[in-house]
Amino acid sequence: MSQGEQPIEIESIPLREVAEALRRTRPFAETDVGALSGVEVVDRVKVNAGGVLVEPGQPLSFYWLVLEGEVRAERPEPDGTRTVVGMAAAGDGFGETPLLTGKTHSPFFILAAQDSLLLRFTEQDFWALLACCPAVRKVILANMAQRLQAYQVEALHREKLVSLGTLAAGLMHELHNPGSAAKRATAQLRGNLLRLQQLSLRFSDQQKTPTQLDCMRALLEKTLSGCHAPVMSTLEQSDTEEALAEWLASAGVENAFTIAPALVAIGLEQQELACARDAFQAGSFSDAINWLEALVSSVSLVCTIEESITRVSDLVMAVKIFAYDDRSQARELDVHDSLQSTLTILGHKLRLKKISVEKRFEASPSTIQTRGSSLSQVWTNLIDNAVDASPESAQIEIATWTEAGTEAEIDPAWLAVSITDHGAGIPPELLPRIFDAFFTTKPLGSGTGLGLEIVHRIVTQKFGGTIDVESEPGKTRFIVRLPLRGPGESGKPAPAI
Repeated sequence: MSQGEQPIEIESIPLREVAEALRRTRPFAETDVGALSGVEVVDRVKVNAGGVLVEPGQPLSFYWLVLEGEVRAERPEPDGTRTVVGMAAAGDGFGETPLLTGKTHSPFFILAAQDSLLLRFTEQDFWALLACCPAVRKVILANMAQRLQAYQVEALHREKLVSLGTLAAGLMHELHNPGSAAKRATAQLRGNLLRLQQLSLRFSDQQKTPTQLDCMRALLEKTLSGCHAPVMSTLEQSDTEEALAEWLASAGVENAFTIAPALVAIGLEQQELACARDAFQAGSFSDAINWLEALVSSVSLVCTIEESITRVSDLVMAVKIFAYDDRSQARELDVHDSLQSTLTILGHKLRLKKISVEKRFEASPSTIQTRGSSLSQVWTNLIDNAVDASPESAQIEIATWTEAGTEAEIDPAWLAVSITDHGAGIPPELLPRIFDAFFTTKPLGSGTGLGLEIVHRIVTQKFGGTIDVESEPGKTRFIVRLPLRGPGESGKPAPAI
């Protein structure tokens, strides 16, 4: 057997021949090898530096002991590089974690960092060792706990970086739009104020009759009453603007076709302007309407600036909820607010693919007892995946509802959230693996394979909830159920960590 130019030699030998070497390893340091039962033969593996023992995707069916040399695990990255995630020196064992946790395939390269000599136990022999040797079992279980803890810390850190990248991309798009709108409105407002000042000076030179003042006062009240007129269809608005422009032009108003759209946008109609036409002479009427339009336009621009600043404030609040979700004290968290904040942050991706979101927020109550625990990270991953899976101009559905606990139907114990997309779906043979670490169906470079594993861990371990998936061609639905009163307090016990 060989791997490129690094030959690997495997030899099956009786266990007693390596008894002395076993005693120099940590798992067997306190075990009499002669007393082992159920294990007669073991594989002795010689590998040169650089030789690959296990490749990503290969079955994990052995427990290994390093007698000489050093072995390392490397994770392949989307850009083709590898990251060292673990080392095993002489005397160390490895491979127990996947066997004990049911992981069937390797996400890593496992290779020799230097010329090495190892022992390889089959899965059957591994279980025999655990059954017959308490000292071996103690060391192996301790190693597994330590590795799991290190893996969880590292995986959570990586996924937070991925979420931060998504968040940063969203913020760049989201802040750019209101910022640009406010900048344009400010520039236009400056020109409007200069024009308004000139018209005011010219218009104020003429004495006003009580009728003229009453008419202008009524128009000013209408102008300053709000930012938007009732919504009209495109055709209706175009017809209304053209009709008003023609009416103004027939009354001798300068720039009639330029100022008509602004007057229509604020909701002014011909009959409301008729009082000014009747009260003013032709030249004065033109000045009065142009002055009114300059004021209307300025009010509209101020409204645009206000909306832009409100949008920025909403984004800041959404980011605050996202960033500080897992730093808060015990509190009530409104899941609807958490979902809406995530949609706000991911709004640019939805618009980019012209995806609409149908929200059916029917959960009552919609709050859960929590200390945070990165619930926003759950929604970010699930909605982001739904967007990636959806074709352009598709629809995503987000629904919430409550489910009764086992004690009383009138006491809802679970808050459920479903996120549905209408993409290609997940093949049935892949469904059992979607929550495995580093497993992804996305193209190379488009996913880390950590998102759903982190989602599963947050939902089940930190919230004591459940997550299920239903998928068929054209529809995939993730359903998250969270206990309303916190882990372990609902009608269903929280899963053990």
